[in-house]
Amino acid sequence: MTVLVDLIVMLGMLVIVPAGLRLMDDGPPDAVRRAWPLLAAPGALSLWLPRGTTATALAAVYAAGAALLAAYAPRTLARAPRSPAALASATALAAPAVAALALVAERGGHRLFGFDLGILALTVPHFHFAGFAAALVAGLVCRSAPGRAGAFAALSVPLGTLLVLAGYFTGDWAELAGALVLTAGMWAVGVLTWRRAAAERRDRVLRTLLGLSSAVLAATMLLALWWALGEAAAIPHPTLTWMAATHGLGNALGFALCSVLAWRRLKERAA
Repeated sequence: MTVLVDLIVMLGMLVIVPAGLRLMDDGPPDAVRRAWPLLAAPGALSLWLPRGTTATALAAVYAAGAALLAAYAPRTLARAPRSPAALASATALAAPAVAALALVAERGGHRLFGFDLGILALTVPHFHFAGFAAALVAGLVCRSAPGRAGAFAALSVPLGTLLVLAGYFTGDWAELAGALVLTAGMWAVGVLTWRRAAAERRDRVLRTLLGLSSAVLAATMLLALWWALGEAAAIPHPTLTWMAATHGLGNALGFALCSVLAWRRLKERAA
């Protein structure tokens, strides 16, 4: 599982985040976006080194980059304080910082807040994909489909992400509540994305990317609910290894990668 998780994290660091930043009109300035690969590469390298001083130092470079992104979140929100899309964008900018904090602790062998190193390792991909990618796409969908459904998606994804994070500290039932809210928001994203795909008559590549990302969400978020319910109610549910191979890989490739490719294609077409 470790190798698979590390590959998923690398995809988030080196592909999803920089591609996502280029899609954000209300994100950090171009200089920060251009510098991101230089800050992300050490973090990716730290994944493949033994825990210790060198790995921790490399992870800290990535954490500095993630903190820089998070510093722009309040400005993004202040530009449109009542905008659900702006809230989603701000959440996307803040999420990698949570992932980076967990990465530094895990690479240093430190049980941050008492969490097992395995949980910290899984927190890293979670806040790249259920954090950054999910909030990013929710904001993009909200802007492209103004209305209650888009606003619901843009509001519930940040709220669900925050509740899941709170559940780490308060218990499995709070995490289940977060999973329910996050799933509702992501299914709203999926429905709106599916509608957008259905409206694409000429661009088959775009239609395929949008349709695939929507279909994958339906399955992967159902798995997330199953796992969260199983943890809270002590009923049979998938193992973390199985979740990484299904929910994690599906969200990374089927949802996040397909989504950023689709939205880049849409942005290029509109330019």
